[in-house]
Amino acid sequence: MTERDTQLEAGTGRLRMPRALRRLIRCRSGSAAVEFGLVAIPFLALIFLIVNTALVFYAQQTLQAATSQAARLIMTGQAQQSGMTQAQFKQALCTNASALLDCAGVYINVQTFATFTSVSPLNPIKNGAFDSSQLAFSPGVSGQIEVVQAFYQWPLFATLLGYDLSNVGSGLDLVVATVAFRNEPFN
Repeated sequence: MTERDTQLEAGTGRLRMPRALRRLIRCRSGSAAVEFGLVAIPFLALIFLIVNTALVFYAQQTLQAATSQAARLIMTGQAQQSGMTQAQFKQALCTNASALLDCAGVYINVQTFATFTSVSPLNPIKNGAFDSSQLAFSPGVSGQIEVVQAFYQWPLFATLLGYDLSNVGSGLDLVVATVAFRNEPFN
């Protein structure tokens, strides 16, 4: 710096800025690129989170629609009269689901209850992990109350910025579909 650049401004008591620094501050070329760089990362993170949440909702709706369609087999007595097993019922459910869901990851629980007030759906999350040991398949008989549940562990791909939808282990969200009904008189 020259002596002239470091002199105090007359009457203010402040040091003068060097000429090069003043020119740099006034220069506006490239400011749009810098501003975009500052905004791009949070913007892209937000887009990924929105897409991730939308996919979870889509998987939920897909599983619910497939479960409702498959539950009609039990409600109308077709499953009971054909002697359908849990694996066959699961396959019927997967036939109604889109290719978005991997059938190997779908779990089925069918319970019979005496009254609607006694219905208590199964919660398969134990100690923060999915526990399939309590799943049952009881399609019941004519007039009984049934609860059909389908479970799917949806993998989450965007868990940035502390926005984590996972409720089963790390990076997985348990998607649940439930249908409750009274079996029709099919005997």
